[in-house]
Amino acid sequence: MDARLLEILVCPLCKGPLDYLKDKQELVCKADRLAYPIRDDIPVMLDEEARALSAEEVDALRK
Repeated sequence: MDARLLEILVCPLCKGPLDYLKDKQELVCKADRLAYPIRDDIPVMLDEEARALSAEEVDALRK
């Protein structure tokens, strides 16, 4: 994943920051509790493609 791209990408819903989870190949918005997939090094920034994060996943990200 290109570091420059990660610097400018924001959540399409709230325009907040995203966390890159390299092992899961996802960009996560903690505020909206959504994870956007990265497929073939391309972030899929569509809300219908995002998966909802469980409460446990959100708690783990905040630590």
